Amino acid sequence: MSRGKRYREEQGVNLLRQIEVAVANGKTTAQACKEAEIVEQTYFRWRKEYGGLQVDQAKRLKELEHENAKLKRLVAELSLDKLVLKDIASGNF
Repeated sequence: MSRGKRYREEQGVNLLRQIEVAVANGKTTAQACKEAEIVEQTYFRWRKEYGGLQVDQAKRLKELEHENAKLKRLVAELSLDKLVLKDIASGNF
């Protein structure tokens, strides 16, 4: 099964604004999404995630999400290392 196109955050925000303008000008959400070549589900997901954000803010949000995920992995690894060292120090290996 083929996955659809992948858009960068700024592309998503720009398409979101384009669709909102089309809807404000009298088109249905379905028509506007079709013209933008995305499915309605994508539009609503973007609206939930990026609604009210500017392009640079959406980009920064994604950067922070990636950094947060990286930091969480680091904390998990260090916690595991600490447990292993504790077990070795107490002789439970």
